[in-house]
Amino acid sequence: MSLGVITAVIASGYGVMFTVLDDYRDRFGISESRLGMIVGIGFLASFLAQVFLAPLADRGHARAIVVVGLLVNFCGLVTLAFGQTTAVLLLGRFVMGIGLGLAFPAIRRLVILGDPQRLGDNLGLLLAADVAGFAVGPLLSALVVGPIGLPAPFLMIAGASLLSIFIILRITVEERPEVESSKLAFDLLKNKPYAAAVCMGVAVFVMIGTFDALWVVMLDDLNASEWIANVGITLFVLPMIFLAERGGRLAQQIGPFKVGPAGLVLGAVYMLMYGLLPSALVMLAVGILHGFTDSLTVSSSAVAVGMVTPEHRHAGGQGLLGGVQTLSAGAIAVVAGFLYETYGRFPAYAVCSIVMLILAATAFLLSGSHRSETPSEEVDLNAPSTAVTGHA
Repeated sequence: MSLGVITAVIASGYGVMFTVLDDYRDRFGISESRLGMIVGIGFLASFLAQVFLAPLADRGHARAIVVVGLLVNFCGLVTLAFGQTTAVLLLGRFVMGIGLGLAFPAIRRLVILGDPQRLGDNLGLLLAADVAGFAVGPLLSALVVGPIGLPAPFLMIAGASLLSIFIILRITVEERPEVESSKLAFDLLKNKPYAAAVCMGVAVFVMIGTFDALWVVMLDDLNASEWIANVGITLFVLPMIFLAERGGRLAQQIGPFKVGPAGLVLGAVYMLMYGLLPSALVMLAVGILHGFTDSLTVSSSAVAVGMVTPEHRHAGGQGLLGGVQTLSAGAIAVVAGFLYETYGRFPAYAVCSIVMLILAATAFLLSGSHRSETPSEEVDLNAPSTAVTGHA
């Protein structure tokens, strides 16, 4: 899956950055608050690119947008490799976020229109590639930073980004400019099924933002061994690498507006349990089960957007979804951290669970008659706009 390889390459740079934050602090004297700014500006950049630039892919430029995204990602990675000050690292992280925000929606457009009959499978594979790439980043850092140096993992992935350009150029794409597509996708929110899909996607990232912000801190406060925190994150994402394709297929066969809300309700239960369980080992067991459940359900929002978005708006629709998700994760991480510090573990996770349940119920209600429909019923298989030959 060529586009999956590109997705994994881009995601791996994101994984590396998170594992070297302590090196930036120890070697260059960058404070924790400034490290937070470096992380946060990437989310902001990705949001801006996915909302304001990604719709350009709907105007006959999807493959070109992926190439530009890879080049921009390359520049950001090189900047991060050699940056030693807050200002330079902020610039590198911002540029890297723009590259990611450009490439991902355009890749999804090519996947959706390249093989509509396998919409769920292919979007699930993209999720698996995204997670696998993110997981490779820390492993690469562990292997090469010590022997070779801090710039090494960034430069390796930067080189892989350049090589990925040859992959996208080998994919034959017939495109025509979509004169009906608007520059921005906010008007799609007037479509209730699309708004329902966005609600599902935001709920997933509310869960992710809370989990990421509190997991390690919570286990440390419970005096858990460091390996539990590290292994817990690995075991949580590992099922997605192997089951995400099956989860996308499940959403396509049963209907994303059935699978998505059901998965979110289960996710809300798991998050509430993290606020109540007494020991780290029990939490680890629940986390493994949580990972399996999410693997089979979290693709539903992207599948739903692909199902209800007009053909000439796929990149814009996926971009707005991704942008709002990114922004939501950043915002909830701040809220969760405040609640945890001020009121404790249970209130922080309880608020996350309540928000997830509200969003799941809203998505279920807004989906209306689309609740029982599947992508195969909604996608025009004879659409002439874009044809992709080769492996999606």
